[in-house]
Amino acid sequence: MSNLTLKNINKIYPNGFQAVYDFNLDIKHGEFITLVGPSGCGKSTTLRMIAGLENISEGEFYIGDTLANDLNPKQRGIAMVFQSYALYPNLSVFENLAFGLELQGLDEEIIEERVIKTAKILGLETYLDRKPRELSGGQCQRVAVGRAIIRKVDIFLMDEPLSNLDAKQRVTMRSEIIDIHRKVGSTTIYVTHDQTEAMTMSDRIVVMKDGYVQQVGTPKELYFEPVNLFVAGFIGEPPMNFVPCHLENESLLFNEASVSLNLVSKFPQIKEHKELYFGFRPEHALVKYDDPSIGVEVEGFVELTELLGDNTNVYTKIGEHNVILKVDPHDAPKVDSTFKFLIPYESMYFFDKETERVIK
Repeated sequence: MSNLTLKNINKIYPNGFQAVYDFNLDIKHGEFITLVGPSGCGKSTTLRMIAGLENISEGEFYIGDTLANDLNPKQRGIAMVFQSYALYPNLSVFENLAFGLELQGLDEEIIEERVIKTAKILGLETYLDRKPRELSGGQCQRVAVGRAIIRKVDIFLMDEPLSNLDAKQRVTMRSEIIDIHRKVGSTTIYVTHDQTEAMTMSDRIVVMKDGYVQQVGTPKELYFEPVNLFVAGFIGEPPMNFVPCHLENESLLFNEASVSLNLVSKFPQIKEHKELYFGFRPEHALVKYDDPSIGVEVEGFVELTELLGDNTNVYTKIGEHNVILKVDPHDAPKVDSTFKFLIPYESMYFFDKETERVIK
């Protein structure tokens, strides 16, 4: 059982480009950690440094109490699942699963026992004789995961393993990977650009941008307590609404004097910031409410609606700034109509416009 520790990790390439800046993280054994962020944020580079596929330019990486910077991948006790399945097309599922064990020189009986046990965990017992071309994308991905867990290592690394699957397969495989993680009990570090995967699968999430860690926390912490504008906008679907505004005469003004909200009495901390972003999540706005005193009423004009089954996205404006509301389909206003909606005080966020940090 091993904890992982990354201390002041930096990655600088020979051409001078720095992909990762001062990355710090302690990972407990058995945790499911997800690195998430847009393309080019440094998450896959960080994973490859943990795997030993990239050199660490500066900093220290420990596996347990062992400094692992100079250990080769085989010495780290790590198994990796890549975006591509990387299965041997001429081998059966059984042979693909057994391949790594055969290289270790294990006895045939032990190999067969491990393959059958792994196939049961993955629901692949009836596919052991099939070749990869006879499998669906989700089944191929399960075989790829199986090749990792059959090695009985303490640490699994997964680099966007679901990106090649369709939407329905991704949902299924998300739950299957979580189930496998619970059964196996090993530490898992998972990389994705999909915040839905991160929110549904992780014990903790590391949000990255431009090589820097923005915030580390549980899915609930990132959703309800974002530390800055980027995290608040990255976590949540549709993303949080941000409306630029400025403080004048104890009120927040949006687009000069088009909309004025007197919020200083409720949030006195905003008096120290002249230029701000006012934020609220689409699902927190109310179009039906009995007590308007719990928030502020805003009048909007409906430009577009999107029926998504269990909810409807309503596109409207605060002043001249576009916002999205996520409402019950039965309560959705009609297109080209004017309506009122309420933003509860408890659901409001404020960010300093210059630093983009949340104002607590």
